[in-house]
Amino acid sequence: MSDSRRGIFVRVIGIFVVMALLVYTSKGLNSDGLYLLKFKENIHDKFNYLGNWNPRDKTPCGWKGVNCTAGSVVDSLDLSSMNLSGTLSPIICDLVELTKLDVSVNGFSGSGNIPKELGMLGSLTNLILWNNQLSGFIPKELGNCTNLETLALYQNNLVGEIPAEIGNIKFLKDLYLYQNELNGTIPREIGNLSLAAEIDFSENSLMGNIPIELSQIKGLQLLYLFQNQLTGFIPNGLSSLRNLTKLDLSINYLTGPIPSGFQNLTAMLQLQLFENSLSGSIPQGLGLQSQLWVVDFSDNNLTGTIPPYICRHTNLMLLNLEANMLYGNIPGGVTSCKSLVQLRLNGNRLTGSFPSALCNLLNLSAVELGQNKFSGPIPPGIGTCQKLQRLDLSDNYFTSTLPREIGNLSALVTFNISSNFFIGAIPSEILSCKMLQRLDLSRNFFENAVPNELGTLSQLELLMLSENKFSGNIPPALGNLSRLTELQMGGNLFSGEIPSELGSLTGLQIALNLSYNNLSGTIPPQLGNLILLEFLFLNNNNLSGDIPSTFDNLSSLLGCNFSYNDLSGPLPTVALFQNMAMSSFIGNKGLCGGPFGDCNGNSSFNSIPPSKGLGAPRGEIIPIVAVAVGGVSLILITVILYYMRRPVEVVASSLEEISSPVSDIYFPPKEGFTFQDLVEATNNFHASYVVGRGAVGTVYKAVMHSGQTIAVKKLASNREGNNIEKSFRAEISTLGKIRHRNIVKLHGFCYHQGSNLLLYEYMERGSLGELLHGTSCGLEWPTRFMIAFGAAEGLSYLHHDCKPRIIHRDIKSNNILLDENFEAHVGDFGLAKVIDMPQSKSMTAVAGSYGYIAPEYAYTMKVTEKCDIYSYGVVLLELLTGRTPVQPLDQGGDLVTWVRNYIREHSLKSEMLDSRVNLKDENTVNHMITVMKIALLCTNMSPFDRPSMREVVLMLVESDERYGNFISSPVYDSPKVDAS
Repeated sequence: MSDSRRGIFVRVIGIFVVMALLVYTSKGLNSDGLYLLKFKENIHDKFNYLGNWNPRDKTPCGWKGVNCTAGSVVDSLDLSSMNLSGTLSPIICDLVELTKLDVSVNGFSGSGNIPKELGMLGSLTNLILWNNQLSGFIPKELGNCTNLETLALYQNNLVGEIPAEIGNIKFLKDLYLYQNELNGTIPREIGNLSLAAEIDFSENSLMGNIPIELSQIKGLQLLYLFQNQLTGFIPNGLSSLRNLTKLDLSINYLTGPIPSGFQNLTAMLQLQLFENSLSGSIPQGLGLQSQLWVVDFSDNNLTGTIPPYICRHTNLMLLNLEANMLYGNIPGGVTSCKSLVQLRLNGNRLTGSFPSALCNLLNLSAVELGQNKFSGPIPPGIGTCQKLQRLDLSDNYFTSTLPREIGNLSALVTFNISSNFFIGAIPSEILSCKMLQRLDLSRNFFENAVPNELGTLSQLELLMLSENKFSGNIPPALGNLSRLTELQMGGNLFSGEIPSELGSLTGLQIALNLSYNNLSGTIPPQLGNLILLEFLFLNNNNLSGDIPSTFDNLSSLLGCNFSYNDLSGPLPTVALFQNMAMSSFIGNKGLCGGPFGDCNGNSSFNSIPPSKGLGAPRGEIIPIVAVAVGGVSLILITVILYYMRRPVEVVASSLEEISSPVSDIYFPPKEGFTFQDLVEATNNFHASYVVGRGAVGTVYKAVMHSGQTIAVKKLASNREGNNIEKSFRAEISTLGKIRHRNIVKLHGFCYHQGSNLLLYEYMERGSLGELLHGTSCGLEWPTRFMIAFGAAEGLSYLHHDCKPRIIHRDIKSNNILLDENFEAHVGDFGLAKVIDMPQSKSMTAVAGSYGYIAPEYAYTMKVTEKCDIYSYGVVLLELLTGRTPVQPLDQGGDLVTWVRNYIREHSLKSEMLDSRVNLKDENTVNHMITVMKIALLCTNMSPFDRPSMREVVLMLVESDERYGNFISSPVYDSPKVDAS
């Protein structure tokens, strides 16, 4: 049955239903009321917000959310924020006088498409459907709603292209389509929206060039296209948009220069172009004619100098030019900018002395000048920056002593001056900085004793003093720093005994490093209280006595080093010490047990003389996991948002591997099936074969003639594309050849007569998320652990062994698929980004799913492999607790916060684990608690303190050797690559 005939049939049925209701309703409810009752039948109203929709009323004009004209005709329906779910029935379109429809902030989904019948509402001025779970395509019929002024479809799951017909809505002022899964190019017809004031297409998967036609919308005030896959130059024509106040094109693949005409945009307030590949110099007149308050050009390839007039009108609050190739001094127009709040210039080639004038900027909260070529002393005037919270001067050539005035910075939270040439003692005035959380003085030439009062900085979470010339005793008061997660003091001249008070640092998780000093005496048994500690380095000192038996409690320990001391006696009996490599104990006199053999014999290592620093730099920190090298692995893709096309005969002539004139398979499956085979296996892609709808298309289950079952993802077509770029073909070919047992295998990718198909291996048991959070989950711990291990190996291959390396960007339990044996396969690479590939332009920059997003993304908008590691840590917590990543607000709002709050209040106890697992087995509980500690490390608030995925694999291997032995025959020195 054709769509038009089916639509007529549905409407006729609707009319009969309404007529029947008219006859039935004794009170004579008018037709609009009947339409609304019919609409309500498809709604789940959990909290009974629509309880007063009474069929006995004569009109619906008093009903919740309903407004009427004087003639009792419904002209507005506002059901926003009512926690409604269900589907949007097309019957609503029979309210022909409707001017406003608002169902935003609900849970409408299901077959969930936006009804195309909305296009019949000619009076509609406001269509507001944002923040639901609507899927499918944007109906082109909305182009018939020519009176629309606001179209808000953002924060849904819409796919496909932006319909060109939207360009027909001549009165449209606000067009919001952001945070969906839209692809294809931006239609040129959008330029016909002559009255538009705000257009936001951000956080989608749009590709191609920015259409020059946008410059026709002369009243445009806001244009947001960030976090897409846009390529090419920024059109110079955008410089003609004189009313533009906010322009954000960041996190795309744009190249070329910043248009010089941008310096003439007098209304411009917010200009963000970061994380592209822009080159050339910044227009030097920028800021002369506009009252800029946000400028962010970071993470590009810009050269030249900082524009001198960028703060001409004293409105600039944020200037972020980090990670470019800028040179010269910071201009006086910036250092005297009284409105400036954040100055972020890390990672350039800037020179000169510390800009003293900055000290006069009373609003300044962040100064980041790290990784440049600044030199000279820090001036005493720094003390006038009363609101300064972040000061990063690391990796420069600063010299002299720290000024005492640094103690005036009472709001300082992060202070990093590592890798410079500072000398002298730590000024006692720094103890006035009571808000300090991160203090990094490492790799300088500081000397004398560390003030005991440093232990009064109760907010400290990270203290880095390594590789200086500090001497004297380690202050016992450091044991008062209850929030400390990392203490690095290696590579100094500390002497005396290790204070037993350090055993009070029960929150210490990342590392305790006292190596390469002159410490003596015995190791205090109180260090056995550090049950969360992952790394302990006491090597290259003069410690004596035995390794305390209390170290049996250090169940979180992943690596330690006691070498080159004067230790003796038996090693602790726990497996970690008994199985540790001898290199961790070498150069001691009388250790026995474990790798040294029976304590009644002699170790061949006992006679090796101590070495003070041979073979490694003084104070070198060894944040490497001392376990076996675990299998690693890779990933695949979905670059295929970039699938542009040619006619069959053109593609066939240009790709040697295509052997069949019937099917244009860019890399064909070795099984040899054709496009026609896929059509037959899915009954011409009939809806009954649909098993899921992904970010860029529909997934079908296809059983081939051979009996093999595959998943076929049919991608939405690219209406305007008629080419397949060579760089894209090369990228697809590279990724398509990857085979790894923990990656969903891509059998092939083909285009034929308007269809783009991805051919994947089929996963029998669906996603981990659906299984784990379903109504009946029977996953016991051994299965959960192996799922975690398999996913870790897949990600590790992605990050470390795939060439080019790939960041997944959307790791979550729903993207970990399980085969019939419950083996994990990382899938859905619709958000993946290839790194180390300059020509790679086919990956989106979208940064993940709520509950899984790393905290640093909120303020950096940068995605690294550390974001994947954070997301993987959340998946581990799901497997351990059985809880979902999003938690009630009164319990922290997310799973990571819930876990940390629980541990803070109750310590690490089995009660926090999923009660559906058999927790009567003590070995199982111990193993789960150990993996919990790995999850905590992965979800560390600081990305720098998270392990790599390769290290995560090694930690899991060690935990398995200690408690589980689930990994049957691991090959630890090479990735598990499937040769098929």
